[in-house]
Amino acid sequence: MGEEKSLYIPQGLKVENEIFTGFGKKEMIRALIICLIAMIINAFIFLITKNTLIFVVIMLSSVTASVMATQKDKSNISIFDQIKFMIRFSKNQKYYPYKYLPEWGEEIEKQK
Repeated sequence: MGEEKSLYIPQGLKVENEIFTGFGKKEMIRALIICLIAMIINAFIFLITKNTLIFVVIMLSSVTASVMATQKDKSNISIFDQIKFMIRFSKNQKYYPYKYLPEWGEEIEKQK
C-alpha cells in the first residue's frame, strides 16, 4: 500500500515514418496535389504572359507554400488542418442563451 506505481506516457511518438519532422507520406501526397493544381494554373499564366521569370517564381513559391501548409507542428496539426477546423466550426450552429437582467442604473432607481 505504501508503494505507488507511476505511469509514464511518452509524448511526441509518431505512428508513421516521416521524411522530415512533421512531413510524411500523407503530407507528401497532399503537397503534390497542390503543386499539380498550381502547375496547371501557372501554365495558363505562362501562356498569357510568356514570361519565364514569373513562371519560375510562381512554381517555386507554390512548392514552398504547399510544403509549409501540409507540414505538421509539435501538436500534430498543420495549417491545412487548422483551416479545415475553422471552416467546420463556422458551419456549426452556435447557441448563446441570453437572459435579460436589469442594468445597474435601473436597480438603483427602483430602490429609491
